[in-house]
Amino acid sequence: MPFAQLVIGPPGSGKSTYCDGMHQFMSAIGRKCSAVNLDPANDRTSYPCALDVRDLVTLEEIMAEDTLGPNGGVLYALEEVEQNIEWLKEGLLELGDDYVLFDCPGQVELFTHHSSLRNIFFQIQKLGYRLYQLIVIHLVDSYNLTLPSMYISALLLSLRAMLQMDLPHLNVLTKIDNLSNYAPLAFNLEFYTEVQDLHYLLPHLEAETSRLAHAKFGALNSAIVDLVEEFGLVAFETLAVEDKKSMMHLLQVIDRVSGYAFGSAEGANDTIWQVAVREKWEDMDIRDVQERWLDAKEVWDEKERMDLEEAKTQNPAGEEFDNEDADLESPSGLENFQAGLLDSSVKVVRKG
Repeated sequence: MPFAQLVIGPPGSGKSTYCDGMHQFMSAIGRKCSAVNLDPANDRTSYPCALDVRDLVTLEEIMAEDTLGPNGGVLYALEEVEQNIEWLKEGLLELGDDYVLFDCPGQVELFTHHSSLRNIFFQIQKLGYRLYQLIVIHLVDSYNLTLPSMYISALLLSLRAMLQMDLPHLNVLTKIDNLSNYAPLAFNLEFYTEVQDLHYLLPHLEAETSRLAHAKFGALNSAIVDLVEEFGLVAFETLAVEDKKSMMHLLQVIDRVSGYAFGSAEGANDTIWQVAVREKWEDMDIRDVQERWLDAKEVWDEKERMDLEEAKTQNPAGEEFDNEDADLESPSGLENFQAGLLDSSVKVVRKG
């Protein structure tokens, strides 16, 4: 039975970059994967697009024909997709049992209160994508951690998306490798990912601007954090999309949440991956993320640079392992591939 990720998030959160990186990573571990573009405004996908909604409807046509702006045009386009759901179903059936990545539009209305995107995915379930095989990946730029007001806004957005989509859901803080370039965080990273006692954040929220320090906002701010805590649903994983260990950890979490790790294997390579997920192999604690990207980023960067130089010294010919040319069916080819992927001194190279 097929599995799928529904990649949502506001503009600039890194949805297309994530789909590109995840597509490459899945290909590297030998998992059949296809990417589907559901954004009618995205005319230049960075990943190989197996199915493109722009073959059905484009934002430019809707804006010209119906005199709509960009946001209204995207909403109307998704309504068109909902009305022509057979087109999408036929395209998905051609993908067989491939693991599918859905790159969704960035308008937050689509996953906070508009019903078309949710209805589309409920229709997709009837193709065989049963519950717990469809998982929503909600991306949030980690820059939102730098200001208390933006962080609370991200919490509310994540909570509303979880309630609206009504599917297995994972919130992910992207671009975590950029956090060291911003002002220091008020708390350790664990405070933000685990969404711990938010009342500790209120003094920092009031200090952010004189307007929020006004007495009339105090009760409102307290009520908002109480609301988030009472639901108890929101938490975050972290991701640096070009870091192999970070991508590996996130895919392990996704596979456990969706149930992929506990299903039947597609082949020898996936069997090893599934065993690794069950055993939580190479699992990464949030304190490791704190050390790697905040507390000791320069030290780790230098270590990776030295490891890369050592790898080049051991391979003076400069030969790189190419997954496309590898014979993964043969035991030797598979072993060589896994050794190259799992060795921490080797990075998955993103193709231009």
